[in-house]
Amino acid sequence: MKLLVSACLLGHNCKYNGGNNDNAKVHRFLADKDYIIFCPESASGLPCPRDPAEIQGEAVIDRSGKDVTEYFHRGAQMALELCQKHGIDTALLKESSPSCGSHLIYDGTFSKKKLPGRGITARLLAAHGIRLLSEEDLD
Repeated sequence: MKLLVSACLLGHNCKYNGGNNDNAKVHRFLADKDYIIFCPESASGLPCPRDPAEIQGEAVIDRSGKDVTEYFHRGAQMALELCQKHGIDTALLKESSPSCGSHLIYDGTFSKKKLPGRGITARLLAAHGIRLLSEEDLD
């Protein structure tokens, strides 16, 4: 199994607020696996830090009201191309992210409420047969 892994889960400071989501479970899970680290949001050209963004319908809007959908689709396409180039069949992605959420995403109101759904990158990867995992699946 070769994996694509959200960079923030491995301590890379690419989260919207300039931080990360470093996760010991993820480090343990990956100890004997072949993987590539990637952040679709950073790769797409979004700055770090940046305003948080949430999916609203078919758009991704940041807290200031700016439509950043184009960046999220660009990052998703880059992730897919990376998976295809390297024969990656599984992606371990950050849950609840507007890019990477594989089971849950924020509801688009910036109220910290979550609902079932997938982020932009997760949707594209799944549509191309790539298995999705989140750090929550490692429990």
